[in-house]
Amino acid sequence: MKKKVLKYFSVGEASLWFLSILTITLSFVIFNSSNYLALIASIIGASSLIFCSKGNPVGQAFMIVFSVFYGVISYSFSYYGEMLTYLGMTAPMCVFSLVSWLKNPYGGNHSEVRVNSIKKSEWIFGFGLTAVITVLFYFVLGYFNTVNLIPSTVSVATSFLAVYLTFKRSPWFALVYAMNDFVLIILWLLASCKDSSYISVMVCFMVFLINDLFCFVSWLKMKKRQSAACDDIDYMRS
Repeated sequence: MKKKVLKYFSVGEASLWFLSILTITLSFVIFNSSNYLALIASIIGASSLIFCSKGNPVGQAFMIVFSVFYGVISYSFSYYGEMLTYLGMTAPMCVFSLVSWLKNPYGGNHSEVRVNSIKKSEWIFGFGLTAVITVLFYFVLGYFNTVNLIPSTVSVATSFLAVYLTFKRSPWFALVYAMNDFVLIILWLLASCKDSSYISVMVCFMVFLINDLFCFVSWLKMKKRQSAACDDIDYMRS
């Protein structure tokens, strides 16, 4: 089993995964954090991203677990926007994405999803729905006196658009998640100013930012490879 896993990932992918977990663990130890739930969630999240970069549905399964853990962590600092976003939106959407990825394997290979090119109308619908959700959450979060309201609301917007694009199997989901990571780095930096134990959470999203950018590049390559293969098949049939 171990050999199969090692063969599945390239040297670069395996190295990124190892360095991500190492960085997360070291930040946890260095800043003397006692929030072990944050450590476990961060490791699960990093593992999710490396599988997602290969279009593997396992990544979505890991993301569901991460969303639940992260929702609890966000509640501990009164980041109700993050809690509501991940428990009420990201986790359920990841379930739908998992089903979508499993139903759309590439070439019958269930460990790689078929990359999709979404239409202009789907982009318009996605942005429109994101705008509605963002305005709605702004007032909901304000009602609950959410800490750092504006960045929390921006996080809702980027998170929703990201999960929408994930469900649609578009490579752009990873880039939007990277934007969300940047917002979350700011959010947890602000939290760290009041409680240094949250520095490890901030470092976690710095690691996620690198992984999501890597994921975006990987999906563009995957899309190009899949398209080229389809063109070859069409050529042979003609």
